[in-house]
Amino acid sequence: MTTLRAGWVITQRDLAHWVRQPWMPVFGLLFSIMLLLVFGFLFGGAITVPGGGDYISFLLPGMLALSMMFGVETTATAMANDARKGITDRFRSMPIGSASVALGRVGADMVNSAVELLVLIVGGLLIGWRISSDPASVALAVLVLLLLRFAVLWIGIFVGLAFRGEGATMAVQVLVWPIGFLSTAIVSAETMPAWLGAIAAWNPLSATASAARQLFGNPTGITEGPLADGAVWLALGWPVVLTAVFLPLSARAYRRLRG
Repeated sequence: MTTLRAGWVITQRDLAHWVRQPWMPVFGLLFSIMLLLVFGFLFGGAITVPGGGDYISFLLPGMLALSMMFGVETTATAMANDARKGITDRFRSMPIGSASVALGRVGADMVNSAVELLVLIVGGLLIGWRISSDPASVALAVLVLLLLRFAVLWIGIFVGLAFRGEGATMAVQVLVWPIGFLSTAIVSAETMPAWLGAIAAWNPLSATASAARQLFGNPTGITEGPLADGAVWLALGWPVVLTAVFLPLSARAYRRLRG
């Protein structure tokens, strides 16, 4: 069996698990919706967008980017559980390529991510968010969002294989929350202290959020800095760099895995 075919079989296996036990992806989606409602309607009235514009229009693309990053926890937990229970060892004993297990996990998570993104976009439109750009720009915005998810999935796979058990979940939580909120997903970097705003501006999540805002035709909250003109290029470049780093690390962690 080829690596791609084996990966597709494992993708179907992971999707079948979600069909029978859909609570984890459903709760993940509800969590993203809750954050959107809390920041959009509870705190949004106190937040101004540099350069002008409606805060909901500014927030929505940022929340889409943030939801793509939060998916790393599900990936890390699933990989850690399979490794701890010996399921990964059984896969390793089969005549399939060593990349099949990771590809299967990535495939299933990307399907889930696409569905989650669609639901959030529809939900955003229902609460008043509007897209004011052409279809090609919208398609590119969706692409950069999914590209971020693809990159962080390899981080999740590496963490899940390297820190099995509860350690994987703890490691991802420590990683995701500071990176997620130290970005321009929720507020503009220009409203932060200068040193903190500089860090937030170079966050990979900020590049994706800013690129999505530009491509959807929404307020960016940017008047200067690296994200003013190069957000789309940064949003394409950061995931490539992250994948180039963590895909080999994931492969190495898989090869060194012991029951």
